[in-house]
Amino acid sequence: MFAHSARSHIPQPPHSAGMPYKGLRAAIDPNQIPSPVDTIEADREKWEDQQYMTLPGKHPPLSTTDFVAIDQGNSSPKFVRMSTWNVPSTSRLASDCEIPIAAIIQPFADQDHREEPIPLVETGPSGPPRCARCRGYINPWCTWVAGGMKWRCNLCNHETEVAPEYFCNLDANLLRLDHLQRPELNKGTVDFAASEEYWAPHPPPSIQPLYYSMAPPPTTGLRKPQPMDYMFVFDVSQEAVRSGFLKAACAILLEALFGDGETIPSCFPPSSRVAILAFDRTLQFYNLSSEVVGQPPMLVVPDIDEVFLPSTAGLFVNPAESRDAIVDLLTTLPMRHDQTLETEAALGSALAASLAALAGRGGQVVTFAATLPTIGVGALQPLVDESTLYGTDKEKSLYVPREETWKDIGERCASEGIGVSMFLGMGRPIDIGSIGVVSSISGGELYFHPKFDAVKDTIVLSSQVKRLISRTTAYSCSMRIRSSNGLRVSNQFGNFYESPAADLEFGTMDADKTIAVSFEHTRTLDDRQYAFVQAALLYTTVTGERRVRIFNVALRVVTLAGNVFQYADMDATVSYMLREAISNMSSQKISHIHDMLTEKCALILYAYRKFCAASAAPTQLILPEAFRTLPLYVLGMMKTKPLKGRNVTADVRNYYAHKLMAMSARGIMFHLYPRMLAVHDLNDTIALPDANGNIDMPSLMRDSHLFMEAHGVYLIDNDDMMILWIGGSVSPQVLQDLLDIDDIMQVNPHILYLPPLQTRLSTQVRNILAHRFVQRGYIPKFMLARQNLDAAEIEFSDMLVEDQNNAAMSYLDFLCLVHKQIHTALTTGASIASGHGGFRSMPW
Repeated sequence: MFAHSARSHIPQPPHSAGMPYKGLRAAIDPNQIPSPVDTIEADREKWEDQQYMTLPGKHPPLSTTDFVAIDQGNSSPKFVRMSTWNVPSTSRLASDCEIPIAAIIQPFADQDHREEPIPLVETGPSGPPRCARCRGYINPWCTWVAGGMKWRCNLCNHETEVAPEYFCNLDANLLRLDHLQRPELNKGTVDFAASEEYWAPHPPPSIQPLYYSMAPPPTTGLRKPQPMDYMFVFDVSQEAVRSGFLKAACAILLEALFGDGETIPSCFPPSSRVAILAFDRTLQFYNLSSEVVGQPPMLVVPDIDEVFLPSTAGLFVNPAESRDAIVDLLTTLPMRHDQTLETEAALGSALAASLAALAGRGGQVVTFAATLPTIGVGALQPLVDESTLYGTDKEKSLYVPREETWKDIGERCASEGIGVSMFLGMGRPIDIGSIGVVSSISGGELYFHPKFDAVKDTIVLSSQVKRLISRTTAYSCSMRIRSSNGLRVSNQFGNFYESPAADLEFGTMDADKTIAVSFEHTRTLDDRQYAFVQAALLYTTVTGERRVRIFNVALRVVTLAGNVFQYADMDATVSYMLREAISNMSSQKISHIHDMLTEKCALILYAYRKFCAASAAPTQLILPEAFRTLPLYVLGMMKTKPLKGRNVTADVRNYYAHKLMAMSARGIMFHLYPRMLAVHDLNDTIALPDANGNIDMPSLMRDSHLFMEAHGVYLIDNDDMMILWIGGSVSPQVLQDLLDIDDIMQVNPHILYLPPLQTRLSTQVRNILAHRFVQRGYIPKFMLARQNLDAAEIEFSDMLVEDQNNAAMSYLDFLCLVHKQIHTALTTGASIASGHGGFRSMPW
């Protein structure tokens, strides 16, 4: 597949302008530079038929590999992935290596079906055993002393007495006799059933309330866990109705709640209740009670500046019991507003009303919005022409909320245990920088459908709604990261609210959410001991059970830079660097962020060169095994939508910034370097079931036009968008097998999916897409681009990361630039870091 001669490749397809290399550089064969595809494929083959044991001292599989982990006391890398599995013993060594000490934590990551589920430990009314000093939880790395009467905490070394009901004698190895029967003593990841003291507290009353509550204040300080309630909020203004967004959203919700009665089952949790709210210039509540005959009564609140709940009767109902009322409402809602003349919509007031409805119990708000909220709570002024701000110091103002009320809504939702997810189907800019902050702070998610087209976008919208409802989700979540003596948490990145007590609070937390945490030294670590990281997530399940999920990681401590680099993890390092860069968007110009990323990449490679390969000639580019393709992923960061140079609208930047801040390590690696496949080159057995029913996936190819041919058909996929590119000289037979058409001019560029044909090629490609759907749980947008014919080709070409595009260099040029920086630093002693004499002032 990689044997295409460089002479026969196609010219670079139409693309957004890149940036040429300034100065002279040697002619280098593109086949000779490091490729991530080789690393990914080798790792996949290695772990295909063996299991990963989680004890310290082994290289974990890459995040892009499907593997089976056996928990031996360390959490699986699916849950916690460290930037280096060997921690530097001193802060001096850590700064010499330049690798951030970071953890990428995905608490509800989907497990492989062959893996053992996370054990649930019942500890009774006393709750899980915890350290009396640091409040860390008992785990496999604790030791037992005083004949089992006390246990020594692995985080702070304090000895805590064992509760009488938890006591057990020790054996000759100083392990408890019931060691194997207690999952918390031999598994790195466990769930503890939480006692009453762990229930979520009621937040203190707000000085400036967002709504007026008619309910009496709570009599107790704690909220009793209950099944999660959903509130669906529909924008019924002219824009939502005209584009078909309202009609599509109502139909999709009906299908998600009740299925279609035949092939599509309901994906809604049976114990949850729903409420429905519509809004334009007023708020429209509905009594969905099963006792009401005929159309559900509507209660209208015209005062959108001082929001209150008109009634709680019939507001939240079980979908199975009130099926007729819900079906009636969702079927007639688009028709009722068909002729609406309301052009304004009070989204902030609708969110305040949802907060009023769910306050005191928590839950999830799912909003379908299409109009910039210019009235009501958090009203925003119409946007000025943002293109005048691009490239100036004022551009930073596009990436922060224009109205502080939106931050208040997000913080209030997070502290009440409410997550807000928004589906945005707008025709004009909607200021995601302001309204999106509610989802970012409350742990919800944004879904972006600009210029919504009911024909094109309904498949993707439907798959996103079903994924949102069916994936593992928890609410009223609170998280704390602890580390052993000598380390402390320095930075935390993700979509959450950081409370004054430094806990991370999430209204909701789901299977697709990830956070990044970095650590710094407070003193020298002992290299004869392990260093430890423990993350604890307190949450309520969809069914209303309060639990604590604990993640434990033991890490070796080393004194040599070579050992740090040997066990470094590029996936976690890249995930952390990307989040750090995005978090700087509101305080630094994009061009400065690019300089910092280039500098950080050069510093890591320079550190390896200086401390691990000092004897090699300075003209030679030497890359550590773990970071062979780091320059390519850093270049990929500069080409992503939030950090791209030149003009990108603020809504697009803010949406992708929100998305990437919470994306898993695997998602980020596939987003920065999309998977590309030569469809015309598949052999006869790949992607088809063998005698045992197993399906082998094909190898990927490099993202560059230098490896593409005019007679080829290529599929590129970055988990957000999937594009099928068809070359101008494609064989009619390939077209016939794939699309049931033999002439490229007759191919419909607007098809939404591949037709289900009985040919071998069609079956192979559809099997590959089905496999990816199972992995990620939703369908990305699908587009088709014919060579030099369709507009989607620009989007395709911009996903070819190794080419010169997206206002950035080609991979080859960027590698030469980084090499030049390292070479200059080695030969002249100049500092790579910015500042006086650094590279920022150099002519390139």
